[in-house]
Amino acid sequence: MFTEFFYQVQDYLVYCRTKGLADKTIKSYEQSLGLFVRYCEEEHKIEKAQKVTKKVVVEYLTYVRDRGKYTTVSDELSRKSNNPHNRADLGKRVSVATVNNYLRNIKAFYTYCMEFQIVKKNPTDTLKAMPNKRKARDFISDVQFKMLLRAFNLSSFVEFRDYTITNLLMDSGMRITECLLIKVEDLDLNKRAIFLPAQNTKGKKDRLVYFSNEMNLLLKRWLKYKDIYTNSEYLFSTQQGNCFKNAVFEKNFKNYCNRIGLKNVSPHTLRNNFAKRFLMNGGNIFTLSQILGHSSVTVTEQAYLDLTDEDIRQSYQDFSPLAKMRNR
Repeated sequence: MFTEFFYQVQDYLVYCRTKGLADKTIKSYEQSLGLFVRYCEEEHKIEKAQKVTKKVVVEYLTYVRDRGKYTTVSDELSRKSNNPHNRADLGKRVSVATVNNYLRNIKAFYTYCMEFQIVKKNPTDTLKAMPNKRKARDFISDVQFKMLLRAFNLSSFVEFRDYTITNLLMDSGMRITECLLIKVEDLDLNKRAIFLPAQNTKGKKDRLVYFSNEMNLLLKRWLKYKDIYTNSEYLFSTQQGNCFKNAVFEKNFKNYCNRIGLKNVSPHTLRNNFAKRFLMNGGNIFTLSQILGHSSVTVTEQAYLDLTDEDIRQSYQDFSPLAKMRNR
C-alpha cells in the first residue's frame, strides 16, 4: 500500500515532466527520492513529506554513504532488473559525489514543496553539500584523436556518419543528445553555425553553436553522401532516415575506441576536451559557458576548471603578455 509521501513524490515527478526536464534527470529524481521515501517509511514511520526534519535528512545521507552500493533499492523490481549480485563493486562505500547528488535531489523536491505550500518549512534549507575533491576529467591527446579518426571506415554510411559526428562533437562542444537531434534546416553553412532549439537542449533555451572551416568542408561532404541514401530531415539519421539514438552511437563509439585500444573515452569526453582546449587556446570562461549551454558561469567553473600545472605552464607560454608585445 502506497503512502501519501509516495504520491507527493509522484506528483513532483509529473511536475518535472511538465517543465520539460530531461528523462535522465527525472529518472535520477525518481530513484533517489524513491530510496528516501522508503527509508523514511521503514526507519522513521514517516508517511508524508511534512513530517521530515533536518535530522532525518542528515541521518538518511549518513545511511546512504555507509550502506554500500546496491545494498538497498527503492522497490524490489529494481533489485531484479539491476542484478546487484553480479556487480564487482557491490557493498563498496558510496562516493561523496553520489551522496551530494542525493541531497541535491531532496533539496529540489522540497523547493517544489515550499513553492506549492505542501510544507511550511524546508528541512534541507541549511544543509550543505559535502566537500568533494573532484577527479580530473579524462583528456584525449592530439595523437590519440588522430588515431581514433583513422579507425573509421569512410566507405560505410554508418561509419562516415559517426566519423562526422565525432569531429563535430570535438569541434563544437555540444552534447551528443543535442547533436543527434539537429535537422538539416538548422544548419547554416555560410555562417558556420547550428541552431539548437530549446526543446532539444538541456537548459531548455535556444542556443547557437559554431564550427570551424575544416568542419564546414566535412559537413558539405557528408550532406552530399547522405543524400544518396536518404532525404531525412535529420542531419545524422539512420540509413532508413530515422532519428539516430544516443545509445546506438555510444555503443558504436566504444567499438571505434576499442579498435585502437583507447580506454575511458566516451562521446561526452569530446565535449570535456573541447572545453579544456578552448580555455587553453585563450578562450574565456564566460564565452565558454554560453557555447556549452550552461545555466551560469559557476557551473562551467565547477565542471571544467581542473587544469594541471603543465596545462597552465603551456597556456602561459602561448599567451605571455611580454612575449606577445615583443613579437609584434
